[in-house]
Amino acid sequence: MMLGLEAINVVFGELQVLWDISFEVSQGEIVALVGANAAGKTTILKTIAGLVRPTQGRVVFEGKDLGNIRSHDIVAEGLCLIPEGRRLFPEMTVRENLELGAYGSRVWKDRAAALAHMYEIFPILQEREKQLARTLSGGEQQMVALGRGLMSRPRLCMLDEPSLGLSPINVRELFRAVKELRSGGTTVLLVEQNVLQTLTIADRAYVLENGRIVLEGSGKELLGNRHVKEAYLGA
Repeated sequence: MMLGLEAINVVFGELQVLWDISFEVSQGEIVALVGANAAGKTTILKTIAGLVRPTQGRVVFEGKDLGNIRSHDIVAEGLCLIPEGRRLFPEMTVRENLELGAYGSRVWKDRAAALAHMYEIFPILQEREKQLARTLSGGEQQMVALGRGLMSRPRLCMLDEPSLGLSPINVRELFRAVKELRSGGTTVLLVEQNVLQTLTIADRAYVLENGRIVLEGSGKELLGNRHVKEAYLGA
């Protein structure tokens, strides 16, 4: 087990949004979290990243309890979150945005090699490296967001709705990149609105409804599940 959540509860004010969330991610897997809007998927990712603190339960990454570790130190441990909406610095160049992903002391000294690797994965970004981020297309901005996260050289990468707002061509390119991540040795925890493509590439998946896990299984098993077909695949 690389990542484990143990009976996580999260309460905002008087509203409880996560209820006894427990699951595991093993090294080398693509694991998906599937559910409707407001099911709690993003809150789970933020809890793992240390941006939200659980009311009960704990998050364990490679044997270490992350409960009292600050978010930037969690990144240094080898875990990154690529947030929904890309969250780039619009008045900075592509290269500057990418280099910000390597701010940690563990990777800063090797940022040139990491940058060259990002340009191998996303060649268009090398062509655009001097452009301001705000001038890029949505697909190109998503490539920068993904590349910035990977500049930290994570062992586990969490992606929150990476295909949101992308064209079909860019969506296909995105899922190709996710599979290449795993092939390169990076474990992936994926939250994604495109349920069909997500379950097609996922080794395992968990279905969330109203802050609770209601189903789990392999991607193939859930693709054939009647409830998943009716609720998320339009069948």
